[in-house]
Amino acid sequence: MTKIIYRQPDGTRVTIDAAPGDSVMSAALAADVDGIVGECGGNMMCATCHVYVEDPGAGRLPAMTDDEDQMLACTDAPRTTASRLSCQLPADDTIDTMVVTVPGSRT
Repeated sequence: MTKIIYRQPDGTRVTIDAAPGDSVMSAALAADVDGIVGECGGNMMCATCHVYVEDPGAGRLPAMTDDEDQMLACTDAPRTTASRLSCQLPADDTIDTMVVTVPGSRT
């Protein structure tokens, strides 16, 4: 199991134990985590699952693909070097704990 900590824009945290094979997005949707919408169901066709990944887990995640990089141009919140689509982030045995921040809206 991977423990995923979702930090909300107001500082509150939601912690979920995700099974191997779950994505950060699917675990969030199953637990009704605010701010993770996942409109496309994890098909990388929207950017409604945008998160900011915090170290130390970031270095062990799969590299960003060109398609993910292009979709991150469509985020509602500002993109940073920590931006990822949570549908592309798997929970697996290599990461015990992952911390992601759910971005607030630009508006």
